[in-house]
Amino acid sequence: MKKVALGRYVVVDPKVCHGKPTFRGTRVLVSDVLEQVAAGLDWDAIAQEWRGAVSRAAIAEAVLLAREMLNEHQADLAERLAEV
Repeated sequence: MKKVALGRYVVVDPKVCHGKPTFRGTRVLVSDVLEQVAAGLDWDAIAQEWRGAVSRAAIAEAVLLAREMLNEHQADLAERLAEV
């Protein structure tokens, strides 16, 4: 697997964080930032917490990518949840 850009800010690089999505040029996991968004943290506060390594635009891209993935895989998710 090679480095793949999922957008302007989000990348997947097998050499960084075991290939989990991160923000370009950082080791900040997209999942960590999405967790903060889900907890209701203000996006400016999130950017400050990551010392500017993650911008509001990068957070917006991560949210949009998460939305796309949810829409694309909704049938698989529903099937998994039905098994629980």
